[in-house]
Amino acid sequence: QVQLVESGGGLVQAGASLRLSCTASGRASSSYAMAWFRQAPGKDREFVAALSWGGGSTYYADSLKDRFTISKDNARNTVFLRMNSLKPEDTATYYCAASLHPLRRPSDYDYWGQGTQVTVSS
Repeated sequence: QVQLVESGGGLVQAGASLRLSCTASGRASSSYAMAWFRQAPGKDREFVAALSWGGGSTYYADSLKDRFTISKDNARNTVFLRMNSLKPEDTATYYCAASLHPLRRPSDYDYWGQGTQVTVSS
């Protein structure tokens, strides 16, 4: 069992930056690939970025790769999502997820955090 706890969301103005954090705990949690998804009201949950369990490979949604960066602090078993030049359309609940492989479909992930809200005002 893996527990995931996100933090770092908030209300910001367009153009600002935010860094989200997700700390994993539980048995073998450091051996999982980690990812960020987001879900806006009335929309499907969408892939944002993923990181292989060792942190050597990263994957991004094509539309976000120029502004978002995923990284990991292995010592703290924490994954980060740095979001720059935020836009109102980035407003969503952001979820951290863990899986054996860094895949792009929500259904491929076994464990989820509770989500953290990001709201970008224009």
